[in-house]
Amino acid sequence: MPKGPKGQKRPADVVSNAVRVMQIATGQAKEDEPTGGGKNQAAAELGRLGGKARAESLNKKQRADIAKKAAAARWGN
Repeated sequence: MPKGPKGQKRPADVVSNAVRVMQIATGQAKEDEPTGGGKNQAAAELGRLGGKARAESLNKKQRADIAKKAAAARWGN
């Protein structure tokens, strides 16, 4: 069964899908929304902090070395 942009189940055929959208728009049916987005909230919070914390801990030479290594990997030696 096809899924909507947030993982909602949708009817496969066009007419059934149109009827479902109309029912949601008029309030006759509730839209099924997954909760939480499928991610662990604590892990998501730590992930947001990781790059910033790493950037603050690196000095200018370390950042330059990382950038040179990345450029070499991208463009070849």
